Amino acid sequence: MQSILFTFVGLISIVVIIAIIWRFSSNRASIPCPSWLGWLVELDNPVLRNNSAREIISHLELHLGLKVLDFGCGPGRLTIPIAKQIGTSGTVIAFDLQPAMLERVRVKANLEKIGNIEFVHGAAGEGKLGNNQYDRVLLVTVLGEIPDKKAFIKEIFDSLKSSGLLSVTETIADPHFQSRKNVSDIVKEAGFTENGFFGSKISFTMIFEKP
Repeated sequence: MQSILFTFVGLISIVVIIAIIWRFSSNRASIPCPSWLGWLVELDNPVLRNNSAREIISHLELHLGLKVLDFGCGPGRLTIPIAKQIGTSGTVIAFDLQPAMLERVRVKANLEKIGNIEFVHGAAGEGKLGNNQYDRVLLVTVLGEIPDKKAFIKEIFDSLKSSGLLSVTETIADPHFQSRKNVSDIVKEAGFTENGFFGSKISFTMIFEKP
């Protein structure tokens, strides 16, 4: 029993050390979560419960046939359950800067025989999003990693269909954490209206609509 406790404490210590190093490095440059830390991103934080995949997805008003962009999808913590909810008539675009993250999503999708996911390797500002393409767009702890946030949100605005929803999730555990005010100011300036706020000032999801 004691050895199990020591192992648990050791794992927690490793996670804390990694988080500190990542946060320190991210203060110097905008660094996305490396693919080898994908396992850490996949964990639902038991303390910041509103950051769980189920909670984030619950605010998206999903139904069959939607086209959803999971920008900065990482290892697919939300991509996979969203793909299941929107059915074979819908499509999820798994978009990420790191090919290794996309490969993790692809492996999961193949294991679960999910065929309604499209994979896009790219970055903000490359013109890969198109116009009036999506019904929903998710940015889960992504906004802080983008150097030109205003231009990026304008790109997201253009990529959404009219009445489409943008979901922005931020949590203090992320080294690129953005405050509610900062998110609201940037997103509203692009032309969005705010539809909802869920959580607290240190961990939240905001829902915006394109008029």
